[in-house]
Amino acid sequence: MRLLITDPVQVLADHADVIALRAADPSGGFGILPGHADLLTVLSVSVVVWRHQDNRTGCCAVRGGVLTVRGGQEIAIATREGQLGEDPEQLEHTVLANFLAAAEADRNERVEATRMHLQAVREIVRILRSGAAGPGLMP
Repeated sequence: MRLLITDPVQVLADHADVIALRAADPSGGFGILPGHADLLTVLSVSVVVWRHQDNRTGCCAVRGGVLTVRGGQEIAIATREGQLGEDPEQLEHTVLANFLAAAEADRNERVEATRMHLQAVREIVRILRSGAAGPGLMP
């Protein structure tokens, strides 16, 4: 199978001799072998591991992303950020911890932005209900 892993600025991996791949989405870990049915899934922050025909392994820590399988012979992963490595355990302990921290920071920023947006909407509604907006500002 052909495996292509990309992030927004580069191709991280492009191999035509992959015979197995393991990845994880929100429902858990899964494997892909040649002839796999077409698939589209959203990846979790995780380490993707694959095996080449000559039994070499490769791995890449991904900060989420989208995985597609086409025709049972093409696997494509588009990730927000990825880092190749040779040892899945090392990637899991170092890079993955950083990716998880960044994902948590992103989530906290979204929560704070939503909170500020709701606060602004509540203030606008309060002003409109009180009639304090003044003439010409309300229909």
